[in-house]
Amino acid sequence: MSFIKYDIILLILFVLFVSLFLYKNRKNLKRDGLLFLYKTKWGIKLIDKTAKKFPKALKALSYVSISVGYLLMAGMLYLFGKIVWVYLSAPEIVREIKVPPITPLIPYLPQAFKLDFLPPFYFIYWIVVLAVIAISHEFAHGIFMRRYNIHIKSTGFGFFPFFLPIFLAAFVEQDEKSMVKASRFQQKAVLAAGTFANILTAILFFAIMILFFSFAFSPAGVSFENPYGLENYAYGIVGIANISAINGTQLLNPTYQSILNSVELKSEISSDSPKRGQIKENEIYKLETTDGDYFISKKFLEIQNNNDGYIFAYLDAPAINSGLTGAISEIDNSKIQSLEDLSKKFEEYSSGDEVNIKTTKGSYNVVLDEHPLNPEEPWLGIFFQKSQKGTFLGKVIGFLSVKKPNIYYESEIGGAGDFIYDFLWWLVLISFSVALVNMLPMGIFDGGRFFYLTMWQITGSEKKAKKWFSFITYFLLGLLFILMIFWATSFF
Repeated sequence: MSFIKYDIILLILFVLFVSLFLYKNRKNLKRDGLLFLYKTKWGIKLIDKTAKKFPKALKALSYVSISVGYLLMAGMLYLFGKIVWVYLSAPEIVREIKVPPITPLIPYLPQAFKLDFLPPFYFIYWIVVLAVIAISHEFAHGIFMRRYNIHIKSTGFGFFPFFLPIFLAAFVEQDEKSMVKASRFQQKAVLAAGTFANILTAILFFAIMILFFSFAFSPAGVSFENPYGLENYAYGIVGIANISAINGTQLLNPTYQSILNSVELKSEISSDSPKRGQIKENEIYKLETTDGDYFISKKFLEIQNNNDGYIFAYLDAPAINSGLTGAISEIDNSKIQSLEDLSKKFEEYSSGDEVNIKTTKGSYNVVLDEHPLNPEEPWLGIFFQKSQKGTFLGKVIGFLSVKKPNIYYESEIGGAGDFIYDFLWWLVLISFSVALVNMLPMGIFDGGRFFYLTMWQITGSEKKAKKWFSFITYFLLGLLFILMIFWATSFF
């Protein structure tokens, strides 16, 4: 049984447990908008004890927390602007990512949308990450509230009753009158404390992830796969009008769509297959053109979505002709653990030599060809992509990964290594993301009230601060609405 099946069983058991718990404790539930709040006072004593033990440290951290809050707000506004620009100017990226701009991070999201550049996101990851982030976030709010004598009415957890009761949230309920009586500085310190805690959580677990990776993984090959899950075979530009046939089937007046339809038709698995109706996205097909033969796969063609009269297609090269796939681990019994190892090994060969290449997916005998640009050099017909993507998302993903680009790492502890590493990666990413999003200057986030207090301090007028707060909230909501429209229309 694959792990995802165990994970789904765990999800079902968790839903049953939470449902039973809520039913038995229904007297402690209170409706608050879309949420059911389960209120308790068990966390207040711990919050009080911590706040009283470190009053001077918390006062000093208030300045740090507020400063981090401003940096996160500025960073989130910059990121928001970048996202708007991408949605307006690059619909091809939007189509590839597929995920709507307003989407809660739920279990199996990368698997459902086939986001190959992200690791799997299981329910067990989701529930543990949510608990760590929510509890630390709200605990920090509570500590700073008590540091400045803001009364806490209750603590607890929130549930969305209209869905399966697994969407949890933690909360610390302050006495609003007590909160308003605090100075603007104190209120901002309280508001920024949650995001500050998320940043500290991200830093802590990033260090743990680096330490774990250094002990649990070792380089075992070089990978020429790109973020789309495709091998980086050498490719060139092909004019669509120059394509005459696909796998021997003649094409008349070819267009991008007709080529894609033909490839999709050829990609359907035969009716005697146990997986009838599925598509072989990475299967290679031969393109006959007036300039020679090229190769294409359904997925490589799909991600281009190009109606400009040309497409990119794989060159007729040794790697693709031999079906070379997987990370290269050995060449003629010599271990390959880095790009330098691969480069040095190829210095031993000339065009026409036959080499045995072992990868994580098999063993291949490949006859090297002459390099198109330098006939004196042997040519395999692959290349290595050093960055995951040129987008902001790709840069963030690349930064959070401690794995070097193009290196295939092998876990010393089997599947458990990948499982733990992926969990830590998600915990770091989501902690940082929650800190950013929560400082967006909108009414529903801590950043909204934080922005309001800042404008009050700058303008000296509460009335003007309310106007600025209202304007920025509706302005950002309007941009989100526009993003949803552009997301929806990008698929047409």
